[in-house]
Amino acid sequence: MGSLHDSRIHKWLATSPPVAWTIRQLREILIGSLKQGPIPQHVAFVMDGNRRFARNHHIETVEGHNMGFESLARILEVCYKTGVTVVTIYAFSIENFKRSKHEVDALMSMAKVKLEQLSEHGALLDRYGASVRVLGQRDLIKPDVLKAVDKAVSLTAHNKKAILNICFPYTSRDEITTAVMKTVETYSTPIHNLQSPSKRTFSESGITQHIRKQSLKDDSEGGAEQRESRSSSPSKEGKHDDERSLSSSTAINPSEKDESHLHQFLDPEAITAQTLTDNMMTADAPPLDLLVRTSGVERLSDFMLWQCHENTSIVFLKCLWPEFDLWHFLPVLVEWQWQQKKIQEAAAQQQRSRGRSKSD
Repeated sequence: MGSLHDSRIHKWLATSPPVAWTIRQLREILIGSLKQGPIPQHVAFVMDGNRRFARNHHIETVEGHNMGFESLARILEVCYKTGVTVVTIYAFSIENFKRSKHEVDALMSMAKVKLEQLSEHGALLDRYGASVRVLGQRDLIKPDVLKAVDKAVSLTAHNKKAILNICFPYTSRDEITTAVMKTVETYSTPIHNLQSPSKRTFSESGITQHIRKQSLKDDSEGGAEQRESRSSSPSKEGKHDDERSLSSSTAINPSEKDESHLHQFLDPEAITAQTLTDNMMTADAPPLDLLVRTSGVERLSDFMLWQCHENTSIVFLKCLWPEFDLWHFLPVLVEWQWQQKKIQEAAAQQQRSRGRSKSD
């Protein structure tokens, strides 16, 4: 109880006018200095530690989640001010439905209220031009909460400067499974039945299909010429046979042409990792630069497994999510900038080495 009392004293001091003004000025200076270096374009957060924070401070679990939302608002402001364009948060895992009904219902009710607060005109997202996207299994969301979700998406749809991805309810394995199913569906559907065939037929797989089709057509025409030369005969009987063959061919060919058109598919050999990426829920987002998890737990918990790549920085912090603020986030961003500087220097060094080897 003592630590909660201390935090309330600190909060009271922080809200006093002179101290609050000083802190705001210092925040602006620090954020301005960060903007002088590279900024991650896509940052993801596993907001872990709300329940533990509530237990440690002997308050209701729901109150811990409420304080976690306040921390989210602070961090979103820092991200958008520094120039981050996409923030993805792990708001609710599909596995969380295994928790007590009381907690699940409370989390759903809180999500409904907080979504409305975030998306209302003039609120944080509106100020920074950020739109809401909810990623996850819609059919698992209660109707009244789903209505709030759709309203938040609709109210912020006009914002084009930044994005807030809310994973709710979500697991990465479910996302990957859905992406594979979409890919299978696309590649097992005749090209002319696809929603945007004009775009897909000019893809790598479409070009491969065209080459194969042209090759088969050339083989077919060559075979027809050989059959015609073999069957040419001055006899009347042979002429009647040719006429019957020709009439039969003209009767069958249109349907064969139609049938072959119906069964043109994209080439599955053209499927790449990018194909699956294009079918992920984060398809339009830039690559994931930074993933941060609080609470000291060092695992991803089925979050953004596909999006994490060789250059994604993954940071595990010991502080609990309601405690997370600029002062915890600042060292993470500085460290990321330092790593980017090293990567750029290594790339420049490699390019210089290549240039020297070519000149030799």
